Amino acid sequence: MKKEKKSLEERLEAHPILRKKFESLLDVVENASGSIEKANEAERQVIETLKQLGQEALESWAGEQEKTVGNEAEKEFGRPHEKKKSTGKQPMEE
Repeated sequence: MKKEKKSLEERLEAHPILRKKFESLLDVVENASGSIEKANEAERQVIETLKQLGQEALESWAGEQEKTVGNEAEKEFGRPHEKKKSTGKQPMEE
């Protein structure tokens, strides 16, 4: 059974930071501030917003992956997945 895909609005509600970045991009397109007069300024703002959007998208993806791995580990081992805290053994002093 296929899971019904949510609307874009519903999906953005689940990711408020991504929603804000998309709104920023639309503000540039619509020149909401009225301050963009030249194409190079619009281009600079679009590029900066897209960089931020990409970074946030990757961070959101990583968070979802971490949840998925944790849930799978809990199902398989009966306990939640934990990140390794140790970076290895410290060398012993002589």
